[in-house]
Amino acid sequence: RVKQHKELIASVSKGDEVLMNGGMVGRITKLSEDKDFMVIALSEGVEVTVQKSAVTAVLPKGTMKSL
Repeated sequence: RVKQHKELIASVSKGDEVLMNGGMVGRITKLSEDKDFMVIALSEGVEVTVQKSAVTAVLPKGTMKSL
């Protein structure tokens, strides 16, 4: 399970829609230089910086629009 999570985290990229530990859904807008952190857009004009390890799933494109 830990190995699968590490593979998931390594595979995320800008533009991916992701589900995070706290249940928040957002789109990755920026990965940090060291790639331990990333900026997630929760909605238009609302961005937060989170640890990459907070990602629990990569969602299909368009998921945010359907919510």
